[in-house]
Amino acid sequence: MPAETEPRSPHAPAAVLWDLDGTILDSEKLWDIPLYELTEKLGGQLSIATRQAMVGTNVMVTLRLLYAEVGITDPTPEQVADSAAWIDRRMAEVFRGDLPWRPGAAAALATVRAAGFPTALVTSTERDLVEIALDTIGRENFDVTVCGDEVGGRNKPLPEPYLKACRLLAVDPVGCVAIEDSPTGVSSAVAAGATVLVVPCEVDVDQGERRVFRTSLEGLTVADLTALVG
Repeated sequence: MPAETEPRSPHAPAAVLWDLDGTILDSEKLWDIPLYELTEKLGGQLSIATRQAMVGTNVMVTLRLLYAEVGITDPTPEQVADSAAWIDRRMAEVFRGDLPWRPGAAAALATVRAAGFPTALVTSTERDLVEIALDTIGRENFDVTVCGDEVGGRNKPLPEPYLKACRLLAVDPVGCVAIEDSPTGVSSAVAAGATVLVVPCEVDVDQGERRVFRTSLEGLTVADLTALVG
């Protein structure tokens, strides 16, 4: 059934910018699979603290943290490339299974789309995996997608992923709402100038400027989004 269309205020967000892992999909737990497996393959064990530090980062940052955990202080480019390819292959296998939604995310996406907001997916996950995820979350829900391997290494927490999305949408980030779950993603969106609806998942997020907290996306309305920038 199509989402019911709500009236939009003239002060509504210029665009809604969505994170993927931990925000739309409950997929951070799925990332545990290749990350713990690779750590064990390299002869170590991944601590909870290091795993939490990886949340919201791109694969290169994740690998730096993982190598440090197992005592590899100076990995060769070949090692890094092999590890990145291994994670990508293993995660593709996982993503082709049933991808779990975060509570309320599917309905919230439908509400935002029905309201006619320009919409972007802004994720640290690389394009090949995002294409698999889009089969579940719906390509039609996004005007543009910005992936972790498309920002020239200037990944979250730097502002470039959100700035690029806003350039593609031709909107001012100051008028946008980003929806995020992690400290890394929130920092990126705030640095870009957006207001952030924070729905924490695996890692706590500190209070701060332009951050509004919500425990779940369930029941999210156009009025809720408008209130963030109005």
